[in-house]
Amino acid sequence: MQEVVTSVQEQAELISSIDTVWVAICAALIFQMEGGFALLEAGFVRAKNAMSIIAKVIMDITFGGIAFYVAGFGIAYGASNGWFAFDVGITDADLGLGLTVSNKLFWFIQLGFALAAISIVSGAVAERMKVWPYALFVFVFCAVMYPLAANWVWNPDGWLAQRGFNDFAGSAAVHAMGGFAALAAAIVLGPRLGKYQKNGEVNPIPGHNLPLAAVGGFVLWFGWFGFNPGSTLAAVGNWELIGTVVTNTFLASAAGGISTMVYTYFRYGQIDITMAINGVLAGLVAITAGCNVVGPNSAIIIGAIAGVLVDVAVIYIDKIKIDDPVGAIAVHGVNGLFGTMAVGFFATENGLFFGGGAAQLWTQVLGVSVIGAFSFTVTFVLMKLMKRTIGVRISRSEETAGIDAATFGVESYSTFE
Repeated sequence: MQEVVTSVQEQAELISSIDTVWVAICAALIFQMEGGFALLEAGFVRAKNAMSIIAKVIMDITFGGIAFYVAGFGIAYGASNGWFAFDVGITDADLGLGLTVSNKLFWFIQLGFALAAISIVSGAVAERMKVWPYALFVFVFCAVMYPLAANWVWNPDGWLAQRGFNDFAGSAAVHAMGGFAALAAAIVLGPRLGKYQKNGEVNPIPGHNLPLAAVGGFVLWFGWFGFNPGSTLAAVGNWELIGTVVTNTFLASAAGGISTMVYTYFRYGQIDITMAINGVLAGLVAITAGCNVVGPNSAIIIGAIAGVLVDVAVIYIDKIKIDDPVGAIAVHGVNGLFGTMAVGFFATENGLFFGGGAAQLWTQVLGVSVIGAFSFTVTFVLMKLMKRTIGVRISRSEETAGIDAATFGVESYSTFE
């Protein structure tokens, strides 16, 4: 009997060890996606503001990380009444998720999702938002706003989780949450100086270093193979699921890049490689909700639609004079919305196209709509409050000189004689 007990204990320890290594590696990949955000966004803005993007991403990690530790994690994964929880910090109590890793490691991988959500906003407010008001928004977002959405979606007692809402790795809870916050922030801030003419014409403001942006895109692409597969939260017993998630993640991203290249070639007469970068990311965003429940052919279709949708959305957002320097709203907001709803169409067991009826589709539409409206409304109110009190936008002279020199006293690139 003692040998049997020992064997069971050893097996449990082995499973826990393997799962711990798996989750730790995936968490590290997710964390390094912040480097991707920094490079991508810095490359898509002008040289005089490149370091300000780096500063904002550092604030995402530092202010957002402390906020998620102090309050955010407990609000997301504490004892929930369906809408929120009151727990604080990281406890050793059972979260009800059947975890085979420690709560502290679970906190760290979940931190990566919170940081990804807020880093979406940093790109949309680039080149014109004050540093300290941004830091304040980061803290509120990671302490309260994002955790509430995570509670609804991923806490076992969350109201969306109870309805069967499927958002495997966060098309809604991360990307739509960040994308619609970015939309509200960009509206309150207003466009950059010289972006739009009085007659409504758009003045393009190209990024200063497209190879840098491309490298950032590749870093994000690589990190997504921790972002989606890591959401299994365990390796043992999940090899089939992990294979499905990895395959769907790649196929959707590749299809997104192809469809963007084809669309821009026929629309403009040449491939827009900057949009191709965003096309790949759009495919990744769109598949993130349903990468666990759709087939590979459906993943290609979802990614292909996302790759066209991102270009159409970028153009439309510009037409209504909302200035988003990096296309964050189109990539994450629009395709987070689309990807979440796509589950209701393409899920192999209960999707509309596979004989499952409209019940799952309705749940998906309801969930992402509530999350998007919540994120937009709270961000809009917070930005308006800060605008009337401490101010949110740098001065005209600072914007002309560039945030790097005006706020940080540095230049991204120095010339040596």
